[in-house]
Amino acid sequence: MSQSHQQASLPGCPSCEEPLEPGDLFCGACGYDLSAVPAPPGDRPTVAITVPAQGAGVAAAGGPVEWPPASVTDSADVPAPTHRPADLPGVDSGGKPLPTAEGTAVRYDEPDAPEGGASGDFELAAPDPRAAEHATAGAVAAGAKVCVACRSGRVDTDGYCENCGHAQPRERDHMEQELGPVAAVSDRGLRHHRNEDAFAVSTTALPDGSPAVVAIVCDGVSSASRPDEASAAAAGAANEALLESLPRGTHPQQAMHEAILAASEAVNALAQDPGQALEHDQHRHQNAPACTLVGAIMAGGLLVVGWVGDSRVYWVPEDRSHASARLTEDDSWAAQMVAAGLMNEAEAYADERAHAITGWLGADAYELEPHTASFKPDRSGLVVVCTDGLWNYAEGADEMAAAVPADAYERPLRGAQVLVGHALDGGGHDNVTVALLPFAVTAPGAGSA
Repeated sequence: MSQSHQQASLPGCPSCEEPLEPGDLFCGACGYDLSAVPAPPGDRPTVAITVPAQGAGVAAAGGPVEWPPASVTDSADVPAPTHRPADLPGVDSGGKPLPTAEGTAVRYDEPDAPEGGASGDFELAAPDPRAAEHATAGAVAAGAKVCVACRSGRVDTDGYCENCGHAQPRERDHMEQELGPVAAVSDRGLRHHRNEDAFAVSTTALPDGSPAVVAIVCDGVSSASRPDEASAAAAGAANEALLESLPRGTHPQQAMHEAILAASEAVNALAQDPGQALEHDQHRHQNAPACTLVGAIMAGGLLVVGWVGDSRVYWVPEDRSHASARLTEDDSWAAQMVAAGLMNEAEAYADERAHAITGWLGADAYELEPHTASFKPDRSGLVVVCTDGLWNYAEGADEMAAAVPADAYERPLRGAQVLVGHALDGGGHDNVTVALLPFAVTAPGAGSA
């Protein structure tokens, strides 16, 4: 393919996503050298389509847990039992079996894609060392940030080098956090110019003093404006809501439902706020900020999950001889096609529309359908909470279990780092975020006097 034809086919700058004109040799916003752009990768960003979501969440159940039943149902009035992982490969929030997906992993990387993928950066000619030394000294003396690319220019308030125009690494490009028994890692990936994922992990105590552990993971919708702000707002709001309601004795499933509503309100509020200057994002201003959300709570012997969108929760038993399972059901075009009987799972997830989501948080969402489900594990295991940037490379429950390192139960931070590395090694076509929560089940009689 000729260079001009390749350039003409580019929808936007690979570095800053500024719209391009046919024949452009450099991006007018960030200076990206378009002559070095490889063939466009086969990945598709997460996009939202306004199709009514099918299926619904359910109310909390009673059982042996000492909480009052949840007072508000989700989108259905049929109560669901508390499920045991021994009953897996899993159920959705309506109690229906989840489809298995062995051999049908969805990946956007193409066989002939450049090894390691494209990072969104560009090579720069080495500056004159004398000029670089002088400029760097001046910048440091003035207390300004120096460009990581040319090492000679100062970085302006928008995060771009005044000398070469290179966009500087953002704080969210790679984030890690370990908090007691929970750990999370998020990475920009190899193809995106910024990280639009966000997470929040926390611990608190129930009224009886027993611990509760929380993990929230959000994925910004790429076709919306300010998806990075949407995911951060949703993760923070959901986490704060749970830290407020769980210590009051609210049933965890009810607390998760309320947390998703709080996250939705936080994202909706962004639509009323113009936010930061959009000079580098003008082609997205027409869409309201949006994101997906998935979360998990470990409290009182229960594992409660909640979600809107296509981020997922997996269960990986500590004893790998037992079955792993996916505990969530995607709000996506592919899942709807399978549920309607119009396609089998292999056909649906092979379609280019597979990752078009039918549920999300945002002012332009068709209808908010929070899903929640409650499980009572009968054996110890690892809870994997992740965005599609990871499960694209480990879609089935068995594939995810195979990717989880053997010591992840004892070392969750290292386990999360390994899983992010697994996605990057697979191509890193999307932002990658994963949180790991080891779930301990005490053997009967253990710890008794």
